[in-house]
Amino acid sequence: MAIDPRDNLSVRRENALLVKIILDDRPLMGDPLAELAELTHSAGAFVVGRAVQRRKAYHPATCVGKGKLDEIRQRADAYEADVIIFDNELSPSQIREIEKATRRKVLDRSELILDIFASRARTREARLQVELAQLEYTAPRLRGMWTHLERISGAGGATGAGIVGGIGTRGPGESQIEIDRRLVDRRVAALKRQIVEIDERKTREVRARKDFYTVSLVGYTNAGKSTLMNALTHAGAHTEDRLFATLDTLTRRWELGNGRYLLLSDTVGFIRDLPPHLVASFRATLEEALHADLLLHVVDAANSDADAQIAAVEDVLADLGLRDRPTLLLLNKIDAVADHAALTVTRQRHPAALSISARTGEGLDRLQAEVDRRMRGEQRRMTLSVPAHDGRALSFLESFAEVLDRRFEDGRAILDVAIAPRVLDHLHRLAADVRHGE
Repeated sequence: MAIDPRDNLSVRRENALLVKIILDDRPLMGDPLAELAELTHSAGAFVVGRAVQRRKAYHPATCVGKGKLDEIRQRADAYEADVIIFDNELSPSQIREIEKATRRKVLDRSELILDIFASRARTREARLQVELAQLEYTAPRLRGMWTHLERISGAGGATGAGIVGGIGTRGPGESQIEIDRRLVDRRVAALKRQIVEIDERKTREVRARKDFYTVSLVGYTNAGKSTLMNALTHAGAHTEDRLFATLDTLTRRWELGNGRYLLLSDTVGFIRDLPPHLVASFRATLEEALHADLLLHVVDAANSDADAQIAAVEDVLADLGLRDRPTLLLLNKIDAVADHAALTVTRQRHPAALSISARTGEGLDRLQAEVDRRMRGEQRRMTLSVPAHDGRALSFLESFAEVLDRRFEDGRAILDVAIAPRVLDHLHRLAADVRHGE
Protein backbone atom coordinates (compact mmCIF):
# COMPACT_ATOMS: atom_id res chain seq x y z
CA MET A 1 0.00 0.00 0.00
CA ALA A 2 1.46 3.33 -1.09
CA ILE A 3 2.36 5.82 1.63
CA ASP A 4 0.26 8.96 1.61
CA PRO A 5 2.67 11.94 1.49
CA ARG A 6 0.35 13.77 3.89
CA ASP A 7 0.98 11.21 6.63
CA ASN A 8 3.92 13.40 7.68
CA LEU A 9 3.28 17.14 7.55
CA SER A 10 6.48 18.24 9.28
CA VAL A 11 8.98 19.97 6.98
CA ARG A 12 12.01 19.75 9.25
CA ARG A 13 15.28 18.46 7.74
CA GLU A 14 13.67 18.18 4.31
CA ASN A 15 14.56 19.60 0.92
CA ALA A 16 11.94 22.10 -0.22
CA LEU A 17 10.99 23.42 -3.65
CA LEU A 18 9.27 26.81 -3.39
CA VAL A 19 6.50 27.94 -5.75
CA LYS A 20 4.69 31.26 -6.10
CA ILE A 21 1.83 32.24 -8.40
CA ILE A 22 1.59 35.98 -9.15
CA LEU A 23 -1.71 37.30 -10.48
CA ASP A 24 -0.86 40.92 -11.29
CA ASP A 25 1.38 42.49 -13.94
CA ARG A 26 3.28 44.81 -11.65
CA PRO A 27 7.09 44.57 -11.88
CA LEU A 28 8.67 42.43 -9.21
CA MET A 29 10.42 44.26 -6.38
CA GLY A 30 13.23 42.10 -5.06
CA ASP A 31 12.94 38.35 -4.57
CA PRO A 32 9.23 37.32 -4.57
CA LEU A 33 10.09 34.13 -2.65
CA ALA A 34 12.44 35.68 -0.08
CA GLU A 35 9.93 35.59 2.78
CA LEU A 36 8.75 32.07 1.97
CA ALA A 37 12.40 30.99 1.98
CA GLU A 38 12.82 32.51 5.46
CA LEU A 39 9.68 30.74 6.66
CA THR A 40 10.96 27.47 5.23
CA HIS A 41 14.29 27.98 6.99
CA SER A 42 12.43 28.73 10.24
CA ALA A 43 10.62 25.42 9.83
CA GLY A 44 14.01 23.67 9.58
CA ALA A 45 13.96 22.74 5.89
CA PHE A 46 16.47 23.50 3.11
CA VAL A 47 15.45 25.43 0.01
CA VAL A 48 16.77 23.58 -3.04
CA GLY A 49 14.80 25.27 -5.82
CA ARG A 50 12.28 27.96 -6.73
CA ALA A 51 9.59 28.42 -9.36
CA VAL A 52 7.49 31.52 -10.12
CA GLN A 53 4.62 31.82 -12.59
CA ARG A 54 2.48 34.80 -13.62
CA ARG A 55 -1.14 34.00 -14.37
CA LYS A 56 -4.39 35.89 -14.91
CA ALA A 57 -6.17 33.51 -12.53
CA TYR A 58 -5.42 30.38 -10.51
CA HIS A 59 -6.00 27.11 -12.36
CA PRO A 60 -9.04 25.60 -10.58
CA ALA A 61 -7.57 22.08 -10.43
CA THR A 62 -3.87 22.63 -9.74
CA CYS A 63 -3.39 26.38 -9.19
CA VAL A 64 -0.67 26.35 -11.87
CA GLY A 65 -0.99 25.45 -15.52
CA LYS A 66 -0.34 21.98 -16.92
CA GLY A 67 3.05 22.93 -18.37
CA LYS A 68 4.19 24.61 -15.15
CA LEU A 69 3.04 21.64 -13.10
CA ASP A 70 5.16 19.34 -15.27
CA GLU A 71 8.12 21.72 -14.84
CA ILE A 72 7.63 21.67 -11.05
CA ARG A 73 7.61 17.86 -11.09
CA GLN A 74 10.83 17.79 -13.13
CA ARG A 75 12.53 20.29 -10.83
CA ALA A 76 11.43 18.33 -7.76
CA ASP A 77 12.96 15.20 -9.27
CA ALA A 78 16.16 16.99 -10.27
CA TYR A 79 16.62 18.71 -6.89
CA GLU A 80 15.49 15.63 -4.93
CA ALA A 81 12.92 17.76 -3.15
CA ASP A 82 10.91 16.11 -0.38
CA VAL A 83 8.23 18.80 -0.16
CA ILE A 84 6.77 21.47 -2.44
CA ILE A 85 5.69 24.65 -0.65
CA PHE A 86 3.39 27.20 -2.28
CA ASP A 87 3.36 30.85 -1.23
CA ASN A 88 -0.37 30.81 -2.00
CA GLU A 89 -3.48 29.38 -0.38
CA LEU A 90 -4.42 26.02 -1.92
CA SER A 91 -7.71 24.17 -1.73
CA PRO A 92 -7.71 20.52 -0.55
CA SER A 93 -8.45 19.31 -4.07
CA GLN A 94 -5.57 21.38 -5.50
CA ILE A 95 -3.20 19.95 -2.93
CA ARG A 96 -4.37 16.44 -3.78
CA GLU A 97 -3.95 16.94 -7.55
CA ILE A 98 -0.49 18.50 -7.22
CA GLU A 99 0.64 15.68 -4.92
CA LYS A 100 -0.67 13.12 -7.38
CA ALA A 101 1.20 14.76 -10.27
CA THR A 102 4.49 15.38 -8.44
CA ARG A 103 4.49 12.42 -6.02
CA ARG A 104 5.61 14.88 -3.35
CA LYS A 105 4.09 16.28 -0.18
CA VAL A 106 2.58 19.71 -0.83
CA LEU A 107 2.05 22.51 1.72
CA ASP A 108 0.57 25.96 1.27
CA ARG A 109 1.60 29.11 3.10
CA SER A 110 -0.90 28.75 5.96
CA GLU A 111 0.08 25.17 6.67
CA LEU A 112 3.77 26.12 6.75
CA ILE A 113 3.13 28.95 9.24
CA LEU A 114 1.06 26.61 11.41
CA ASP A 115 3.92 24.10 11.39
CA ILE A 116 6.36 26.81 12.54
CA PHE A 117 4.03 27.93 15.30
CA ALA A 118 3.65 24.33 16.47
CA SER A 119 7.43 23.98 16.76
CA ARG A 120 7.82 27.31 18.61
CA ALA A 121 5.00 26.95 21.16
CA ARG A 122 6.48 26.64 24.65
CA THR A 123 3.78 27.55 27.15
CA ARG A 124 0.52 25.67 27.67
CA GLU A 125 -1.34 28.72 26.42
CA ALA A 126 0.59 28.84 23.14
CA ARG A 127 0.27 25.08 22.58
CA LEU A 128 -3.50 25.18 23.03
CA GLN A 129 -3.79 28.13 20.66
CA VAL A 130 -1.65 26.46 17.99
CA GLU A 131 -3.54 23.15 18.25
CA LEU A 132 -6.87 24.97 17.87
CA ALA A 133 -5.60 26.85 14.81
CA GLN A 134 -4.33 23.61 13.25
CA LEU A 135 -7.57 21.76 13.83
CA GLU A 136 -9.68 24.61 12.47
CA TYR A 137 -7.46 24.69 9.39
CA THR A 138 -7.53 20.91 8.94
CA ALA A 139 -11.20 20.15 9.67
CA PRO A 140 -12.62 21.43 6.35
CA ARG A 141 -9.85 19.57 4.52
CA LEU A 142 -10.41 16.09 5.91
CA ARG A 143 -12.11 14.79 2.75
CA GLY A 144 -9.40 16.20 0.51
CA MET A 145 -6.67 14.62 2.63
CA TRP A 146 -8.15 11.10 2.56
CA THR A 147 -6.59 9.94 -0.72
CA HIS A 148 -7.37 6.26 0.02
CA LEU A 149 -11.17 6.73 -0.05
CA GLU A 150 -11.53 5.40 -3.57
CA ARG A 151 -10.03 2.07 -2.49
CA ILE A 152 -12.51 1.57 0.37
CA SER A 153 -15.53 3.54 -0.75
CA GLY A 154 -17.87 0.55 -1.01
CA ALA A 155 -19.40 -1.32 -3.91
CA GLY A 156 -20.87 1.78 -5.49
CA GLY A 157 -17.49 3.28 -6.37
CA ALA A 158 -17.34 6.86 -7.54
CA THR A 159 -19.94 8.57 -9.68
CA GLY A 160 -19.17 10.60 -12.72
CA ALA A 161 -19.56 13.70 -10.65
CA GLY A 162 -16.73 12.57 -8.41
CA ILE A 163 -18.91 11.74 -5.40
CA VAL A 164 -17.72 8.70 -3.49
CA GLY A 165 -20.32 5.92 -3.50
CA GLY A 166 -24.03 6.53 -3.47
CA ILE A 167 -27.09 5.75 -1.38
CA GLY A 168 -26.50 2.43 0.36
CA THR A 169 -22.86 2.25 -0.72
CA ARG A 170 -21.18 4.23 2.04
CA GLY A 171 -18.01 2.34 2.84
CA PRO A 172 -15.80 2.35 5.95
CA GLY A 173 -13.65 5.16 4.58
CA GLU A 174 -16.48 7.64 4.54
CA SER A 175 -17.61 6.41 7.94
CA GLN A 176 -14.10 7.04 9.21
CA ILE A 177 -14.27 10.62 7.94
CA GLU A 178 -17.45 11.18 9.92
CA ILE A 179 -15.78 9.70 13.01
CA ASP A 180 -12.76 11.94 12.51
CA ARG A 181 -14.96 14.98 12.08
CA ARG A 182 -16.77 14.27 15.30
CA LEU A 183 -13.46 13.76 17.13
CA VAL A 184 -12.12 17.02 15.69
CA ASP A 185 -15.31 18.89 16.63
CA ARG A 186 -15.12 17.60 20.20
CA ARG A 187 -11.45 18.51 20.52
CA VAL A 188 -12.06 21.97 19.05
CA ALA A 189 -14.89 22.56 21.53
CA ALA A 190 -12.68 21.43 24.43
CA LEU A 191 -9.80 23.66 23.29
CA LYS A 192 -12.10 26.66 22.93
CA ARG A 193 -13.36 26.17 26.48
CA GLN A 194 -9.81 26.07 27.82
CA ILE A 195 -8.78 29.09 25.76
CA VAL A 196 -11.83 31.04 26.95
CA GLU A 197 -10.63 30.41 30.51
CA ILE A 198 -7.16 31.64 29.52
CA ASP A 199 -8.71 34.70 27.81
CA GLU A 200 -10.70 35.57 30.93
CA ARG A 201 -7.68 35.17 33.20
CA LYS A 202 -5.48 37.16 30.81
CA THR A 203 -8.08 39.91 30.59
CA ARG A 204 -8.24 40.11 34.38
CA GLU A 205 -4.44 40.27 34.58
CA VAL A 206 -4.24 43.04 32.01
CA ARG A 207 -7.08 45.07 33.53
CA ALA A 208 -5.45 44.73 36.94
CA ARG A 209 -2.66 46.87 35.49
CA LYS A 210 -4.97 49.76 34.64
CA ASP A 211 -3.27 51.87 37.28
CA PHE A 212 -0.04 51.62 35.25
CA TYR A 213 0.80 53.15 31.90
CA THR A 214 1.19 50.18 29.56
CA VAL A 215 3.09 49.97 26.28
CA SER A 216 3.12 47.04 23.83
CA LEU A 217 5.69 46.22 21.18
CA VAL A 218 4.11 45.16 17.90
CA GLY A 219 5.62 44.63 14.50
CA TYR A 220 6.50 42.27 11.70
CA THR A 221 8.17 39.06 12.76
CA ASN A 222 11.95 39.38 13.11
CA ALA A 223 11.80 43.19 13.31
CA GLY A 224 13.83 43.12 16.53
CA LYS A 225 11.08 43.47 19.16
CA SER A 226 12.64 41.03 21.63
CA THR A 227 16.06 42.66 21.23
CA LEU A 228 14.46 46.03 21.95
CA MET A 229 12.63 44.54 24.95
CA ASN A 230 15.95 43.34 26.35
CA ALA A 231 17.63 46.69 25.69
CA LEU A 232 14.91 48.65 27.50
CA THR A 233 14.15 46.32 30.41
CA HIS A 234 17.00 43.76 30.63
CA ALA A 235 14.27 41.12 30.34
CA GLY A 236 16.52 38.38 28.96
CA ALA A 237 13.96 37.52 26.25
CA HIS A 238 14.98 34.90 23.70
CA THR A 239 16.31 36.42 20.48
CA GLU A 240 17.13 34.67 17.24
CA ASP A 241 17.55 35.81 13.64
CA ARG A 242 14.61 33.86 12.26
CA LEU A 243 10.90 34.35 11.80
CA PHE A 244 8.65 33.68 14.80
CA ALA A 245 11.52 32.98 17.20
CA THR A 246 9.13 33.57 20.12
CA LEU A 247 5.35 33.26 20.47
CA ASP A 248 4.73 34.06 24.12
CA THR A 249 3.97 37.48 25.58
CA LEU A 250 6.49 38.90 28.04
CA THR A 251 5.78 41.89 30.32
CA ARG A 252 8.45 43.75 32.26
CA ARG A 253 8.88 47.06 34.11
CA TRP A 254 10.58 49.79 32.07
CA GLU A 255 12.32 52.35 34.27
CA LEU A 256 12.20 55.84 32.76
CA GLY A 257 14.25 57.59 35.45
CA ASN A 258 13.36 59.90 38.35
CA GLY A 259 11.21 57.15 39.84
CA ARG A 260 8.93 56.92 36.79
CA TYR A 261 8.22 53.59 35.15
CA LEU A 262 5.70 51.79 32.98
CA LEU A 263 4.88 48.21 31.95
CA LEU A 264 6.29 47.10 28.58
CA SER A 265 5.02 43.97 26.80
CA ASP A 266 6.44 42.06 23.84
CA THR A 267 3.87 40.34 21.61
CA VAL A 268 3.94 37.71 18.86
CA GLY A 269 5.22 39.00 15.52
CA PHE A 270 2.88 39.63 12.60
CA ILE A 271 3.28 38.62 8.98
CA ARG A 272 1.44 39.30 5.76
CA ASP A 273 -1.44 36.95 5.02
CA LEU A 274 -1.37 35.66 8.58
CA PRO A 275 -3.86 32.76 8.71
CA PRO A 276 -7.14 34.04 10.20
CA HIS A 277 -7.28 31.04 12.57
CA LEU A 278 -3.99 32.17 14.11
CA VAL A 279 -5.19 35.74 14.67
CA ALA A 280 -8.33 34.40 16.37
CA SER A 281 -6.53 31.75 18.39
CA PHE A 282 -3.80 34.11 19.60
CA ARG A 283 -6.19 36.80 20.76
CA ALA A 284 -5.26 36.05 24.38
CA THR A 285 -1.58 36.47 23.52
CA LEU A 286 -2.43 39.82 21.91
CA GLU A 287 -4.49 40.93 24.92
CA GLU A 288 -1.59 43.13 26.04
CA ALA A 289 -1.78 45.10 22.79
CA LEU A 290 -5.57 45.28 22.94
CA HIS A 291 -5.43 47.16 26.27
CA ALA A 292 -2.17 49.09 25.85
CA ASP A 293 -2.08 52.86 26.24
CA LEU A 294 0.60 53.09 23.55
CA LEU A 295 1.82 50.77 20.77
CA LEU A 296 5.46 50.81 19.66
CA HIS A 297 5.42 49.58 16.06
CA VAL A 298 8.90 48.16 15.46
CA VAL A 299 10.07 48.02 11.83
CA ASP A 300 13.16 46.38 10.35
CA ALA A 301 14.49 49.44 8.51
CA ALA A 302 17.23 47.32 6.92
CA ASN A 303 14.67 45.18 5.11
CA SER A 304 14.10 46.16 1.48
CA ASP A 305 10.40 45.37 1.93
CA ALA A 306 9.98 47.58 5.02
CA ASP A 307 7.06 49.62 3.66
CA ALA A 308 5.09 46.49 2.74
CA GLN A 309 5.74 45.09 6.21
CA ILE A 310 4.48 48.31 7.81
CA ALA A 311 1.29 48.01 5.76
CA ALA A 312 0.87 44.33 6.73
CA VAL A 313 1.13 45.13 10.45
CA GLU A 314 -1.29 48.03 10.11
CA ASP A 315 -3.78 45.68 8.44
CA VAL A 316 -3.58 43.21 11.34
CA LEU A 317 -3.92 46.03 13.88
CA ALA A 318 -7.01 47.24 12.03
CA ASP A 319 -8.46 43.69 12.16
CA LEU A 320 -7.90 43.74 15.93
CA GLY A 321 -9.70 47.08 16.26
CA LEU A 322 -6.49 48.98 17.04
CA ARG A 323 -6.38 51.29 14.04
CA ASP A 324 -6.89 54.39 16.22
CA ARG A 325 -4.72 53.33 19.17
CA PRO A 326 -1.85 55.81 19.84
CA THR A 327 1.16 54.37 17.98
CA LEU A 328 4.81 55.35 17.67
CA LEU A 329 6.67 53.98 14.64
CA LEU A 330 10.25 52.84 15.31
CA LEU A 331 12.66 52.31 12.42
CA ASN A 332 14.92 49.69 14.00
CA LYS A 333 18.22 48.16 12.83
CA ILE A 334 19.47 51.41 11.33
CA ASP A 335 22.99 50.18 12.08
CA ALA A 336 22.45 47.43 9.48
CA VAL A 337 20.94 49.58 6.71
CA ALA A 338 22.75 49.14 3.39
CA ASP A 339 20.47 51.25 1.19
CA HIS A 340 20.41 54.64 2.89
CA ALA A 341 18.44 56.17 0.02
CA ALA A 342 15.59 53.73 0.72
CA LEU A 343 15.77 54.61 4.43
CA THR A 344 15.50 58.30 3.55
CA VAL A 345 12.36 57.59 1.50
CA THR A 346 10.84 55.61 4.39
CA ARG A 347 11.60 58.47 6.79
CA GLN A 348 9.93 60.94 4.42
CA ARG A 349 6.82 58.73 4.28
CA HIS A 350 6.75 58.47 8.08
CA PRO A 351 8.14 61.80 9.38
CA ALA A 352 7.03 61.11 12.98
CA ALA A 353 8.98 57.84 13.16
CA LEU A 354 12.06 57.48 15.39
CA SER A 355 15.22 55.85 14.05
CA ILE A 356 16.81 53.45 16.52
CA SER A 357 19.08 50.44 16.86
CA ALA A 358 18.08 48.05 19.62
CA ARG A 359 21.39 46.22 19.16
CA THR A 360 23.71 49.23 19.55
CA GLY A 361 21.45 51.44 21.66
CA GLU A 362 21.38 54.29 19.14
CA GLY A 363 18.27 56.44 19.51
CA LEU A 364 16.99 54.70 22.64
CA ASP A 365 17.42 57.86 24.73
CA ARG A 366 15.13 59.75 22.30
CA LEU A 367 12.65 56.88 22.43
CA GLN A 368 12.60 56.93 26.23
CA ALA A 369 12.10 60.70 26.30
CA GLU A 370 9.21 60.51 23.81
CA VAL A 371 7.46 57.69 25.68
CA ASP A 372 7.94 59.58 28.95
CA ARG A 373 6.37 62.66 27.35
CA ARG A 374 3.41 60.64 26.09
CA MET A 375 2.94 58.96 29.45
CA ARG A 376 2.78 62.35 31.16
CA GLY A 377 0.21 63.43 28.57
CA GLU A 378 -1.12 66.92 28.07
CA GLN A 379 -0.46 68.49 31.46
CA ARG A 380 -2.34 71.29 33.12
CA ARG A 381 -1.26 73.39 36.08
CA MET A 382 -3.13 73.16 39.37
CA THR A 383 -2.68 73.24 43.13
CA LEU A 384 -3.15 70.03 45.11
CA SER A 385 -3.37 69.46 48.85
CA VAL A 386 -2.56 66.06 50.36
CA PRO A 387 -1.86 64.97 53.96
CA ALA A 388 1.79 65.64 54.80
CA HIS A 389 2.12 62.11 56.26
CA ASP A 390 0.92 60.42 53.02
CA GLY A 391 4.38 59.57 51.71
CA ARG A 392 2.98 57.27 49.01
CA ALA A 393 0.94 60.06 47.41
CA LEU A 394 3.79 62.57 47.69
CA SER A 395 6.26 60.11 46.13
CA PHE A 396 3.80 59.39 43.32
CA LEU A 397 3.45 63.10 42.54
CA GLU A 398 7.22 63.57 42.53
CA SER A 399 7.56 60.70 40.03
CA PHE A 400 4.62 61.17 37.68
CA ALA A 401 3.86 64.89 37.78
CA GLU A 402 6.01 67.99 37.57
CA VAL A 403 6.12 69.63 41.01
CA LEU A 404 6.65 73.36 40.51
CA ASP A 405 6.39 74.46 44.15
CA ARG A 406 5.63 72.93 47.56
CA ARG A 407 4.82 74.23 51.06
CA PHE A 408 3.30 72.82 54.23
CA GLU A 409 0.30 74.24 56.08
CA ASP A 410 -1.65 72.72 59.00
CA GLY A 411 -0.32 69.22 58.49
CA ARG A 412 -0.93 69.22 54.73
CA ALA A 413 1.41 69.49 51.76
CA ILE A 414 0.36 72.15 49.25
CA LEU A 415 1.86 71.50 45.82
CA ASP A 416 1.70 73.51 42.61
CA VAL A 417 1.96 70.89 39.89
CA ALA A 418 1.72 70.30 36.16
CA ILE A 419 -0.18 67.04 35.91
CA ALA A 420 -1.85 64.92 33.20
CA PRO A 421 -5.53 63.95 33.67
CA ARG A 422 -4.78 60.21 33.78
CA VAL A 423 -2.10 60.77 36.45
CA LEU A 424 -4.58 62.83 38.49
CA ASP A 425 -7.15 60.01 38.21
CA HIS A 426 -4.55 57.54 39.46
CA LEU A 427 -3.69 59.85 42.37
CA HIS A 428 -7.34 59.92 43.45
CA ARG A 429 -7.40 56.11 43.43
CA LEU A 430 -4.17 56.03 45.38
CA ALA A 431 -5.04 58.58 48.06
CA ALA A 432 -8.49 59.20 49.56
CA ASP A 433 -7.82 62.71 50.83
CA VAL A 434 -6.72 64.80 47.83
CA ARG A 435 -8.03 68.33 47.57
CA HIS A 436 -7.87 70.75 44.66
CA GLY A 437 -6.75 74.28 45.52
CA GLU A 438 -7.78 77.48 43.84
